Amino acid sequence: MTIIQSIILGIVEGLTEFLPISSTAHLLITAKLLDLAQTDFMKVFEISIQVGAILAVLVTFFKKFFDVELLTKLAVAFIPTGIAGLLLYPHLKMFFQNTWIIVFTLGVGGVLIIVIEKWYAKKFTHTSPRDSITFKDALLLGLFQAIAIVPGTSRSGAMIVGGLVLGLKREVLTQFTFLLAVPTMIIATLYSLYKSRAILTEAHAILPIVIATAVSFAVALVVIKIFLQYIRKHSFEIFGWYRIALALLLALWLI
Repeated sequence: MTIIQSIILGIVEGLTEFLPISSTAHLLITAKLLDLAQTDFMKVFEISIQVGAILAVLVTFFKKFFDVELLTKLAVAFIPTGIAGLLLYPHLKMFFQNTWIIVFTLGVGGVLIIVIEKWYAKKFTHTSPRDSITFKDALLLGLFQAIAIVPGTSRSGAMIVGGLVLGLKREVLTQFTFLLAVPTMIIATLYSLYKSRAILTEAHAILPIVIATAVSFAVALVVIKIFLQYIRKHSFEIFGWYRIALALLLALWLI
């Protein structure tokens, strides 16, 4: 992997990690466009550079991580994901290398976002959505996040669909999605890196990972702020249409 390739992948990670469009799908597509094979190093690389996005959330919402009640809700929300990851992922991961699965999940996820957004807008025409997340909400959002074990689904996309169904305010839902990414991604990343620690001892692996992680951090910082500003005045519908368009383009590419 060249330095330019690592920078491009870092930009893609930072741009897509917190948007409901699947960072996994975008990294996979970008790697194919850059003619990078899905080797063991690539898998470790794609996992490692998530650290940059995690740090961006920690910096942006630093004070919130001292809120005991919020931390407890995040712990409750993480439970379903942790269970799904331990019990299901080892048995299902062999099926998730198929790019057609990503095409399917991108398209279906896009349709769901559009349909749920239209229902949400109609439901809250004359009333306001809830602006606080209960412990029950946290658990249910964790269940929706667990669906993202399937590549192309998008962790934030699954949670956004779930949160809209629960009647949560878009900005509140988006912020909780960002915050829940921290324990989810830290644990998943550390576990994956521990299992692949031998690759990290190879000298050629360090520089691309460090560069891409730094780039993803810088880009994610900007994306988080812009996304929060955007969602205060707009819906998630545009991301649904984007997913559908990307699924169609990817399908045409594969045919």
